[in-house]
Amino acid sequence: MRTHPPGEVPPAVAEVAGRNAGGVARGNASRIAGLLVLSGVLLMVILLSIGVGARGISATTIIESLWAYDGGVEAHVTVHELRIPRTVAGLVVAPALGLSGALIQAFTRNPLADPGILGVNAGAAFAVTVAIGILGITQPLGYVWFAMLGAGAVTLVVYALGSVGGTRATPAKITLAGVAIGAVLGGVTTAIVLASRDTFDAMRFWGVGSLAGRDFDVIVSFSPFIVLGVLVACAVARPLNALALGNELAMSLGVKIDHLRVAVIVAVTLLAGTATALTGPIAFVGLMVPHVVRWFVGPDQRWIFAFSIIVSPILVLSADIVGRVLLPNGELRVGLVTALIGAPVLILLARRKSVSEL
Repeated sequence: MRTHPPGEVPPAVAEVAGRNAGGVARGNASRIAGLLVLSGVLLMVILLSIGVGARGISATTIIESLWAYDGGVEAHVTVHELRIPRTVAGLVVAPALGLSGALIQAFTRNPLADPGILGVNAGAAFAVTVAIGILGITQPLGYVWFAMLGAGAVTLVVYALGSVGGTRATPAKITLAGVAIGAVLGGVTTAIVLASRDTFDAMRFWGVGSLAGRDFDVIVSFSPFIVLGVLVACAVARPLNALALGNELAMSLGVKIDHLRVAVIVAVTLLAGTATALTGPIAFVGLMVPHVVRWFVGPDQRWIFAFSIIVSPILVLSADIVGRVLLPNGELRVGLVTALIGAPVLILLARRKSVSEL
């Protein structure tokens, strides 16, 4: 008789629970083909992100700047000092946002959950504002710890408020708690920012979410936190598949719910907190990407996580490019573009009778 690793959902159990209802892609071959196609799309978006801006740069010049850099050529300097760091920032931050959204949706079994709606980004932003406006910490490596602390604390508070009354935390209760906590922290954050001109100047671009102006040193320093968050997320993908069947059935399959809860909170804190500290809050990525991915690959979290890591930077870098094209002189910040896209998507999801199965 075949034995299954702890947390793995036996096919017969998944069939009874209706968990084998896949997405558009039928079979792993289709999913692997989808990953390859999306990887090609991501490569094209990366080239566009480096080439498109207030001044267009040809693909030939980009290649020359990479293989034969000349500091006396303005286009080469623009590629090395501005465009590449900006693109790399998107490649680091976007998977963290998409993956944290997929984690929260799977753990809370709430299809409308994402770090922004549940107040996680607001908690990180509030903590960073306190660090900059009250404690005078202006270096990113100084306030990243505050961002992670704020994100983790809000995640715990929202989940606790959603569980008030002795019943299991429901999607509606968690969403309401997240929106309320986010609104309160947003108001306090605004009050702190407006109380000081220096704080306002330091926060005005960070607060709307932007990939611009991030140095390589800062990006490299932040990256280990996100890599660690991705590893933790990958480790809990299989138990989250079992959790989708219900707490009792998941425990019968060997899932330790308390350990899983701690691991998910740690992963979300690392991913959302670090991403917010690096670029500011970029909303709706964690909501939109898992939904689109789940529609294609089905409810298996392992595939959802893998696709989210590829699709999220496609969305964020594309939004950043659109912002440069629409407002070439001042640049529309990427956080504003994703918000303009995400708000209609959220309304569409809320109006649907059924959303992608969790």
